[in-house]
Amino acid sequence: MIVRLASALLLAWMLGFAWFATGLPGPADDTITDAIVVPTGGTGRVKRGMDLLQRHRARRMLISGVDRRVRPPEIAESFGVPLALVDCCIDLGREAVDTRSNGAETAAWLRQRGYRSVRLVTTDWHMARARYELSRNLGTDIILIGDAVPSEPGLMSLLTEYNKYVLRRFTAPFGL
Repeated sequence: MIVRLASALLLAWMLGFAWFATGLPGPADDTITDAIVVPTGGTGRVKRGMDLLQRHRARRMLISGVDRRVRPPEIAESFGVPLALVDCCIDLGREAVDTRSNGAETAAWLRQRGYRSVRLVTTDWHMARARYELSRNLGTDIILIGDAVPSEPGLMSLLTEYNKYVLRRFTAPFGL
């Protein structure tokens, strides 16, 4: 009985991983949203967000999880955008330290501004967990569009992220 249960769980995990690894999302279309949120941590995320903001796909952008030592001029210089764009339209969120707190920080920022729609820009392999955490904090009153930055993750990166996602989906309902 225990061997069958363990085998069934292993099979479910393997099928889930296959679905996760082969179904990585891609970039979203040019839908206009009230805001863009970019959690720090992955190559190309902030650049994609800046590009969308410069093309007027949103009014404002939050970069969530920014180190406290980073200042707006450094952001402008690092990404080759005018300081005026950073000053007018980009907020640096400094409270988040992980994906879970990115979701909480973003939800509070969206509610404070009264935004009704947001584009989540993150790496393709990170989208499932980032979207889950943000959705948990948003509820159903704010439209969430996932906009994945394509990457070429290795097997270990995918396995690690899949395990984090599965663990979070399992523990979150219990408040863990």
